[in-house]
Amino acid sequence: MTGTLRTRAAFLAKLLELLVFPSTCRLCRALLDEPGERIVCRACLDKLAPRRGPLCPACGRFLEGAGGDHLCAACLEARPPFSLQRSCGTYGGTLKEVILLFKYRGSAPLSAPLARFAEAALGREKALWEGAELLVPVPLHRARRRERGFNQSRLLARDLARLREMNVLDGALVKARNVPAQAGLRAAERERNVVGAYAMRRPEKVRGRIIVLVDDVTTTGATLRECARVLIEAGAKEVRAITLAQA
Repeated sequence: MTGTLRTRAAFLAKLLELLVFPSTCRLCRALLDEPGERIVCRACLDKLAPRRGPLCPACGRFLEGAGGDHLCAACLEARPPFSLQRSCGTYGGTLKEVILLFKYRGSAPLSAPLARFAEAALGREKALWEGAELLVPVPLHRARRRERGFNQSRLLARDLARLREMNVLDGALVKARNVPAQAGLRAAERERNVVGAYAMRRPEKVRGRIIVLVDDVTTTGATLRECARVLIEAGAKEVRAITLAQA
């Protein structure tokens, strides 16, 4: 390729990038002029802060008030099928805005900075990562995936796996029924909604292994519990879970 053709190709590539990705931050409208900035500026991403404070050591529910970690009332009554769950932060403010852009507005490149945020927030949680062998994204039904263009949990798991030098098991845990979205449902409705919605295609892939489920947001934990139950019944040795945010 001649120098002129290379220059023209570089110009067209930059033009295409500006057409596909906005040149200003979707949150604060600042110019995206730093290398690698896409969709959301570095200043807004720097506002993402892990939530610190007491939590339930089993389900990861954030607890209010003073005191240390202790089991919540729900886990005292019945422990979830996963051994522990951890969320990076509360579903609100900048974190919520970035997740909404990522999940619903076709902003797949936000997966990488969100994975870096997850690693910074939870990367030192020994109980979460010690002995873990595979990251498994919470799946979308194929109809929902076609509609959205991607599975946000799969992208997040992929980028987190790169940071942690782990493998992602995709396509083994599947969403077999296209049930209504969990958003907007009450707690009891969420539990009923996911029963039987997930299935295992290749149980031998998880048999005897320690799995970390990956999802974007947890509210009541119904989806994580159902996915963990399916994985345990398929023979997984242990299931843990991580989410970006907790509503």
